[in-house]
Amino acid sequence: MTAPPDDCLARNEWLCGEYLTTRRAVLWDATVQHLQLTAASVAIALAVAVPLAMAARRWRWAAPPVLGATTVLYTIPSLAMFSLLLPLYGLSASLVITGLVLYSLTLLVRNLLAGLRAVPEETRQAARGMGYGPVRLLLAVELPLALPAAFAGLRIATVSAISLVTIGAIVGFGGLGNLIYAGMNTYFKAQVLTASALCVLIAVAADLLLLLAQRYTTPWTRAVPG
Repeated sequence: MTAPPDDCLARNEWLCGEYLTTRRAVLWDATVQHLQLTAASVAIALAVAVPLAMAARRWRWAAPPVLGATTVLYTIPSLAMFSLLLPLYGLSASLVITGLVLYSLTLLVRNLLAGLRAVPEETRQAARGMGYGPVRLLLAVELPLALPAAFAGLRIATVSAISLVTIGAIVGFGGLGNLIYAGMNTYFKAQVLTASALCVLIAVAADLLLLLAQRYTTPWTRAVPG
C-alpha cells in the first residue's frame, strides 16, 4: 500500500501553508494588479460622477437622463459589458477599468445627488446671506454636507469593484481572479481558497479604511449632543 504524500500541495488540500511560501511572488503580483484595477476604476468613476451629480442637482431636467443612463448601465451583465467594450479596448486592462467605471457610476451619482439634495435650503440661504457665491457655496457648504451620503456610495462602489475585478480574468486582467479561475480549471484547491480569501480581506480592509476616512472628514456626524 502506497503511503500518502507528506506535502499538502501534493495532497491538493484546501488549506496549505506550502502554497503561501512557494507562490508568494505570484500572490503578490495578483494582489497588486487587483488593487491597481480597483483604485483606477473607482477614482475615474468618482471624477466623472461628481460633475454629473452637480449638473443633475443644478438643472432639474438633467437628473432623469443622468440617473436613467447610469441605471441602464448597471443592469448590463458583466460578461455582456466586457463583450460590448471588447471592440474598443481589446484584451487589455483598459477594458476591465472602463467596465468597472460604468458600473460604479450608478452608485456614486445616486448617492452624491442624494447628499446634495439633502442640504437644507435654509443653510444655502444663510451662506448666500454671508456673501457666498455659487462656487464657494458648493465647495464650502454643499459638498462637505453631502460627504456622508457620498462616502456611503463610495464604500459600496469600491467593494463592488473589488468583487467585479475577478471577472476580468476572462481577458487576462483579473488580479486575484486570474488565480481563482486558473485554480478552478485545474481544481487547485489551495489556490482557489487563498485567492478568494485575499479578495475578501481586501474588500473588508478597503471598507474599513473608507469608514475611517469618513469619520475623519465628517466629525460633526459623530458629535455627542450636550
